[in-house]
Amino acid sequence: MNDKDTSGVRLPPPLFYVAGFLVGVALELAFPIDGLPLAVAVAGALIAGGLWLALDGAAMLFFRRAGTSMVPFNPTTALVTTGPYRFSRNPMYLGMAFLYIALALAFGVVWALIVLPFVIAAVDQLVIALEEGYLVRKFGQPYCDYMARVRRWF
Repeated sequence: MNDKDTSGVRLPPPLFYVAGFLVGVALELAFPIDGLPLAVAVAGALIAGGLWLALDGAAMLFFRRAGTSMVPFNPTTALVTTGPYRFSRNPMYLGMAFLYIALALAFGVVWALIVLPFVIAAVDQLVIALEEGYLVRKFGQPYCDYMARVRRWF
């Protein structure tokens, strides 16, 4: 295996979401904010959790079918552009954002919702940008064409 045949991502992407959520919990403990009404929080958590399951589940299934790794530290062996990848170049990271929202709503951690845009910005710049550069180098014009027709997030 060629060590240079990776995206160069240094940290596991879920770590960004976990770290952001923990910052939100710490802020919530220090400066509590009243949560949403219970019915709204539960409904939102269920919807966001369902979106997480649908996006990440489908994305993992399509990666498995293509025989390529979901782990950004491993080489990518196939370009996946079907399934949820028809609508988003990053359905797994979008799914993780929905899981984050579901947990924040379920546990009433309003600060975590406030922190989420910073988490998304970090993932966008420190993970996705590196992955896209790698995929352009690896797959060339087919990936550039894919980037031109499918949005990064949604």
